[in-house]
Amino acid sequence: MYKHMPSNYTCPFCLIVKGEEDEDNKLVQTKQQDIIYKDNHVTALIATLWWPNNKGHVIIIPNDHYENIFDLPIDIATRIHTLSKQVSFALKECYECDGISTRQHNEPGGSQDVWHYHLHVYPRYFNDNLYLTHGSLSDPSERLSHADKLRAWFQSNIIVNS
Repeated sequence: MYKHMPSNYTCPFCLIVKGEEDEDNKLVQTKQQDIIYKDNHVTALIATLWWPNNKGHVIIIPNDHYENIFDLPIDIATRIHTLSKQVSFALKECYECDGISTRQHNEPGGSQDVWHYHLHVYPRYFNDNLYLTHGSLSDPSERLSHADKLRAWFQSNIIVNS
């Protein structure tokens, strides 16, 4: 129901969950070092596309492939949103941001561009103009410093059970 993924699609998020990297995909160039949390059901990672005033936002994905919200089982949705709360605490502490925004897209008309359900968790700052700016591809070394901070937070704080 409500499927748009091409038949020959190589899912970059499925690759990263399996421990692989897709060097050929120009949109999502996620590295294993971008992962900040992973359990048997969900993975959280630093996003590759960064907005100028909201660097280091996190994407949470289910480990199994679900194309969109119409496909996502409620128990996995619950795990994703439980983890989004913990990611929010981590962003507040590690980035000292003023707030948090979450965002999720479905289908071409809803601006979905990766055919694997994912939830964005953004650090927000007063007057950051998040919705008035555009994202650009970040450098893996720049993402690493953000990932290291957030991984350290997860290692010393309560996390979602597997």
